[in-house]
Amino acid sequence: MRSLRSRPALADGEVTKMKCCGIYYACKHCHDALAGHPIEVWPDTDGDQKAILCGACRTELTISAYFECNSRCPACQAAFNPGCRNHHHFYFAGHAV
Repeated sequence: MRSLRSRPALADGEVTKMKCCGIYYACKHCHDALAGHPIEVWPDTDGDQKAILCGACRTELTISAYFECNSRCPACQAAFNPGCRNHHHFYFAGHAV
């Protein structure tokens, strides 16, 4: 697993690995402030890529598993932030609100 930026975000439920750099960030704003390069959206063909990290148990989920889990970690059942759904289009192609 690549490094994790913005550790306080783990309390939010999940963090997202950025396609462009392979680093987990709490949100696009954290990435923009710290990464020094533009964000890159995961294409819809990358559903098998691990790109979500559970803040409770640190399980890595594939993009497909994340979209099928109903805002709960399939490993530990911790709740993910349901508000994150409103921002999927910033990270994942084909998942606009």
